[in-house]
Amino acid sequence: MSQTRLLALVGSLRAGSFNRQLAEAAAQTAPEGVQVDIFSGLGDIPFYNEDIDVPGQVPAQATALREAVTAADGLLLFVPEYNGTIPAALKNAIDWASRPYGAGSIKEKPIAVISASISQNAAKWSHGDTVKAAGIAGGSVVESAHLHFGTIGQRFADAHPREDAEALTQLAAAVRELVEVVAARVNA
Repeated sequence: MSQTRLLALVGSLRAGSFNRQLAEAAAQTAPEGVQVDIFSGLGDIPFYNEDIDVPGQVPAQATALREAVTAADGLLLFVPEYNGTIPAALKNAIDWASRPYGAGSIKEKPIAVISASISQNAAKWSHGDTVKAAGIAGGSVVESAHLHFGTIGQRFADAHPREDAEALTQLAAAVRELVEVVAARVNA
């Protein structure tokens, strides 16, 4: 199999967010032959609106997202929990990637959802909402590649997740599981 490309979408827009750090650590754990790119600019994409989702009017940022999702073999969604649910920026990205209806760039794309929050709940509510939204949008959610990180404010307060052996092991396993699903689809 040639190079496998995974695209990470991070629901937190904060530059130093723990979810972004987890995405960076996941990219570090990628096995040989696997490239993980972290999409930047989710916050620059306007809210989905069918009135601007027409040829010649699609915002450049939304087009860039769709092209990145299309070019990827699989997606890693890193989701914090905002008021008990999925952050608007990540939900908006899923909405843009789901269009045109039935043929969007997310269609049948293998997806791993990794949630993390400062609470002990580990963002499980937003995780569930993300799984639901990605699945309804047409993605192929890989449940065996899911992860939940709780109390990240304490766990990663003094060190980046890439310095946490257990986190690296868990992230590597999730990436590997997603890559196996991608490979199985390619070889089917």
